[in-house]
Formats: sequence, C-alpha cells, structure tokens
Amino acid sequence: MKQCNCLKVTITETELVERLKRGDLVAFDMIYNMYAGRLYAFSMKYLKSSEEAEELVQSVFMKVWENHGRLDKDLSFKSFLFTIAYNEICRLFRRKSYLRKYIEEAVRTDTRADTSSEDNSEFHSLLAEVEKIIAGLPERQRKAFIMCKIDGMPAKEVAAGLGLSPGTVDNYVSSTIKMIRSRLSGESFPVILFAALFLF
Repeated sequence: MKQCNCLKVTITETELVERLKRGDLVAFDMIYNMYAGRLYAFSMKYLKSSEEAEELVQSVFMKVWENHGRLDKDLSFKSFLFTIAYNEICRLFRRKSYLRKYIEEAVRTDTRADTSSEDNSEFHSLLAEVEKIIAGLPERQRKAFIMCKIDGMPAKEVAAGLGLSPGTVDNYVSSTIKMIRSRLSGESFPVILFAALFLF
C-alpha cells in the first residue's frame, strides 16, 4: 500500500483575505465557512430570533462581497466582520424602535384602544405586517425608505449614496407610505394617522 507524502497546505486568513480582495470565490466560501457560525451565534445573543440572525449573517457577507475590492489585508478581518454585524444589529433595532414608536402613538391616540391582551396581540400583528411590507420592497426602494425615514438621512444624501435622483428617493418614500396605508386599511387602528406620521 502506497503512502502519500503530500504536504498539507495551510492557508492563513491573511492569504484568504488577499485572494478575496482579488475576487476569488473559493476564498470567499472558505471565509464564510470560517465565520458564519460565529456571526450567527453573535447575532442570536442580541436578536433572539434564528430567522433574523440567519438573514443578518447573509447581509454581512453580501456587504463583504460588495466591498471585497477595498479590503485591507493588514487590518483585522475578524474585527471588520463583527463591526458590520454589530452595525446591522443596531440598524435593525432602530427600525423596530421607529416602527414601534409610531404604532404606539397611533394606538395611544385611538380612543378605542385599551390594554387588553387582544389589543396587544393586534398591536404586534400590525408591527409585524409593517416590517413585512418594508422587507418585501424592491432593494433600492427599501434602502431609500429605511435611510430616509428610519436612519433620518436627508433625501439628497440618500440619493447620492444610492446613485439616484432626490426626486426618485422622494417617490420611493411616498409610494411606500401609500402602500403601507393601503395594506393596513382594514385594521382597527387609525391607519391614516399612522401613515401620516411616516411623513415627518
């Protein structure tokens, strides 16, 4: 029986990052396998949702691939990854907080609202529905809406960042508000007030 005298080749993380910077998909897959599990565990500590944690991991690696040409092999790639993940988690919390704030205002203003368990359930259903509507938007429209209405960025900055005209950004935001109003028109909460609050 012949013995293999092949040497085991060990690729360092720095070498993988350098290859990824050149657009090497194999290196990207190897880095994904190295860090996906750790990023998932990190995200779960904050999000407490396997679905959201999985989506966040995918979002992080999408950003890595989109920016692979600007990677710096001399900087800590691990820190780079987890910084992206942390920022995405903060962004998600801001979005949830924003939506919750305006729905709570709508509920508080509605004279029919009370603190019964049925109303609380309806509250959470409405919050989930709004998040679902936003998540289902085309990518540029979703980004424009979140950047304007949740991150609070001026339309001109959003337009420059997305390569759009300010008018297109305004149209994306207004059409999203109309969509939310239309989709929730049958709810018991004052949806017109809720949608109007998005304009400010």
